[in-house]
Amino acid sequence: MLPDAEFHHIGVACKDFDQEQRRFAALGYRQEAPDVYDPLQRVHVRFLVGGGPRMELVRSDGQPGPLAPWLKSGIKLYHLAYLVKDLPAALESLKNQGARVVVAPVPAAAFGGRDISFVMLPNLLLVELIAQ
Repeated sequence: MLPDAEFHHIGVACKDFDQEQRRFAALGYRQEAPDVYDPLQRVHVRFLVGGGPRMELVRSDGQPGPLAPWLKSGIKLYHLAYLVKDLPAALESLKNQGARVVVAPVPAAAFGGRDISFVMLPNLLLVELIAQ
């Protein structure tokens, strides 16, 4: 169990924000805020809100990076993200349940410099944890 977690978004890998956003607009989505570039993760992000859970469109900065395996495999919905009050405790809880940390805590531009971390659950679901 993930203590004090609140669902935040679904991460969507894409190559083109505008093209992807047009597809989500058909489901009632619109852009929530200006795009953000995260140099540590080498990705651009755009959040969409509307017809369902918040979506985070994520695209590469043009360099080989973390999205390559998903895009190569044709996988678009690639992570679930949760806000957590205590990031170290959340990481420890998930590790005790067999999760593996794939990105140690790092500050994220999309969240005002708050730390994020990615873990791979035993069922191969990628989860992003966002410090509140």
